[in-house]
Amino acid sequence: MASRPRSAFGRWRADRPFWGGLLLTLGGAEVLLTEKISLKVVMHIGPQGLAGYLLPAIMMLCGLLLLFNPAQRLFYSIIGILVTLGTWLTSNLGGFFIGLLLGVTGSCLAFGWLPDQEPRRRLLRRHRTPSPTADSAAS
Repeated sequence: MASRPRSAFGRWRADRPFWGGLLLTLGGAEVLLTEKISLKVVMHIGPQGLAGYLLPAIMMLCGLLLLFNPAQRLFYSIIGILVTLGTWLTSNLGGFFIGLLLGVTGSCLAFGWLPDQEPRRRLLRRHRTPSPTADSAAS
């Protein structure tokens, strides 16, 4: 009985850019958490640092929308990468590079995801056959 929920989750996950949305959401959360750090490195641009809190919130929103509305994945991933790159200036160098890298990677994964592509199967054994051009070149 434990396999039923797992297979249902697996089917749900296969129908959307799961890893892209998850990485974008985690990147936004990480950038948002670095705003709370009380270091002298932390910089706030804008009125009371509003942009520093707004851009990571939009990152998280785009990541969640990628998970729950995958039909608009191209729009959400483009907005997600633009907002992620904006955190470079407004949110402590994009959450000290970690949130920036997570957001860019997640947006790129979501942008490149193809909904109708069949799952790839791993080859357990590779059989190498000699090509006829290699034999004729050796003679």
